[in-house]
Amino acid sequence: MRQWVSLSGDGAAVGFTYAASADKSSEVVREVVGQGGKALAIRADSAEVAAVQAAVEETVGTFGRLDILVNNAGIMVLATVDQFTVDDFDRMLAVNVRAPFFAIQAAAGYMRPGGRAITIGSVVADRSAFPGSSVYSLTKGAVAAMVRGLAVDLAPRGITVNNVQPGPTLTDMNPANGPHAEQIVKLLPAGRFGRDEEIAGMVAYLASTEAAFVTGSSLTIDGGYLA
Repeated sequence: MRQWVSLSGDGAAVGFTYAASADKSSEVVREVVGQGGKALAIRADSAEVAAVQAAVEETVGTFGRLDILVNNAGIMVLATVDQFTVDDFDRMLAVNVRAPFFAIQAAAGYMRPGGRAITIGSVVADRSAFPGSSVYSLTKGAVAAMVRGLAVDLAPRGITVNNVQPGPTLTDMNPANGPHAEQIVKLLPAGRFGRDEEIAGMVAYLASTEAAFVTGSSLTIDGGYLA
């Protein structure tokens, strides 16, 4: 959720969704408000299109406008092809692909020229390095392709659509002392994991006026993982 704090620091009022982490969401709101910003936490399951659309409506109703959309909800289920279930396959597509499409559709209805839509993809769109990651890679590859098409759709309106592809990054799901951390770090020429503020910095750039000529792009930030 670091990107919300970063965008708030740049002057944006931020509305964000959460599925279950109410305590962490409240913490983000307190941090943003404590720095003089405005924040709105909305509980929503990104697997439900109606919930995504309602979150956009609530944000616009609260702040009066919508200039920047960041799609960062995502889930990852790892299983080899002989073990993957239909339910897990469908839910990953719903959260990782369908949700950002309909979020952008809903947000674009309110955006003016200069609007920004940003998705959070992954380097696994280009490199599946571990067994069991096929469906997750599929969803992130779909996001990268989708962004290119949506950028063409929305370019006449002056709205950019871009995709940030992080490499291995320190998160609650990927801690520095995780069971595979040592193996993963060996794949990174930079010799370390990425940090959330570094990903947030890329998002902030794409949301800025300086990035007005960047659209339909997938920008990788991975410490050399794909090099």
